Amino acid sequence: MARLSQKQRRTTEPVKTSRSARQHDGFEHPLATRYASAEMIRLWSPQQRHSTWRKVWVAAAEAQHELGLPVSSTQVKALKRAVDTIDFEAAARYERQTRHDVMAHIHAYGDAAPEARGIIHLGLTSMDVVDNADLLIIREALKLLEARLLGVVRALADFCEKYAELPTLGFTHLQPAQLTTVGKRGTLWLSDFVDDVHAVEMLRANLRCRGLRGATGTQASFLKLLGSAARVRRLERSFARRLGFEECYPVTGQTYSRKVDIDVLTALGSFAASTHKFCNDLRLLAMWKEVEEPFGRNQVGSSAMPYKRNPMRCERATGLARFLISLVGSAYQTLAAQMFERTLDDSSNKRLVIPEAFLAADAIAVLLQDVCGGLVVYPATIEAHVQAELPFIATEDILMEAVTAGGDRQELHERLRQHTQAAAHQVKQHGHHNDLVGRLQADPAFVGLKWNKLLDARRHVGLAPAQTREFLDKVVEPLLSSRNLKRIPAARVEV
Repeated sequence: MARLSQKQRRTTEPVKTSRSARQHDGFEHPLATRYASAEMIRLWSPQQRHSTWRKVWVAAAEAQHELGLPVSSTQVKALKRAVDTIDFEAAARYERQTRHDVMAHIHAYGDAAPEARGIIHLGLTSMDVVDNADLLIIREALKLLEARLLGVVRALADFCEKYAELPTLGFTHLQPAQLTTVGKRGTLWLSDFVDDVHAVEMLRANLRCRGLRGATGTQASFLKLLGSAARVRRLERSFARRLGFEECYPVTGQTYSRKVDIDVLTALGSFAASTHKFCNDLRLLAMWKEVEEPFGRNQVGSSAMPYKRNPMRCERATGLARFLISLVGSAYQTLAAQMFERTLDDSSNKRLVIPEAFLAADAIAVLLQDVCGGLVVYPATIEAHVQAELPFIATEDILMEAVTAGGDRQELHERLRQHTQAAAHQVKQHGHHNDLVGRLQADPAFVGLKWNKLLDARRHVGLAPAQTREFLDKVVEPLLSSRNLKRIPAARVEV
């Protein structure tokens, strides 16, 4: 065999890189490296996933020991001691041999608890482990997300209370309409997030245990082990309680129905939609310099335009929200694709979609806590925009007062129409200010009206302040007072 020249060896030998360089020489998921919180990342880590598998095996072994199967207390204790000491390299070696992740971890668990090797996974199928573990992790993730959402609700409720009476332009069809208040507009956002809290809370409360059902959901293996249906039911009840569930799903195939995952993704996607609407509104308000997200002292808005105050948090949140919404359809397709008692085409999809959905929802909630806790309001700009449109908005009241003073409604209406069209022409065609009030004051038909009263913006907000406070008192405060807000995790936007 010919020997390679020195030049050939240089071009064929692997390039040696430093450890620090290797750390950046592969794909990193931005949800984990930039956006989601450490708490949520930990819930979906390999350590959490596989230690939860082991907790399921422990619960099964304890229940089997309780019912007199050949599982000793010594073996159960050995399993408990090894729950968190996972040799991932050994598990990877076993998986390369078996091409089966659950079997690989059974072997690795047996190495860590050799006294119990022979009873690990007794009577179980893979989904007795994986599905129950997934439900446990989903339950914890929902609990964390619920707490973060309550933090968003608390911050936004404070904002609504503070600005309950501040008049602002209301918009329909993105055109100026009647006045509302800044606080009342906030309740529209807040109401959506309150609904999201209830949806997540209900979803978490209604999660049930997959149970011990065996290969096709018939519990045949457990019936053979225990000899009677009554003992099988006792086994499953004991197992579920040890995992913190009061009930199991009444029927399953090899897996719990993937409709459960649809419910989970739908709730998260609905929260994403609430976020997208809120952040888009806030971005428009920032464009008008009325309300904006917090802006750090050393924050850079643009690399080219030093004056920019880009709403980067809201922009990031809308991007993450679109991503999360896009995941919802995958859960529907997974359910639709399942055939008979179970097919495996759900597994690889679930490994991506469920964790990514929770990491995205968590990242969004962290952003919202930060944004809602530091909203900046510019009352003078809001007032200027109100005054620019208020003469048009007040025309109905002007008409009614002029009629009350003895004028002819139809004649007055025509005069108002002509004056408003002329004023609008000056604004739109020439960029002048709205001179409608001056035109009306110069018209003898409108002499003697109480202009200060008619042009008081507070007169035109209707019940907005009262609606705001009623919503806060009757809906939001009962929700917040019934929860332990001290346990809300602190939100921190890393970048």
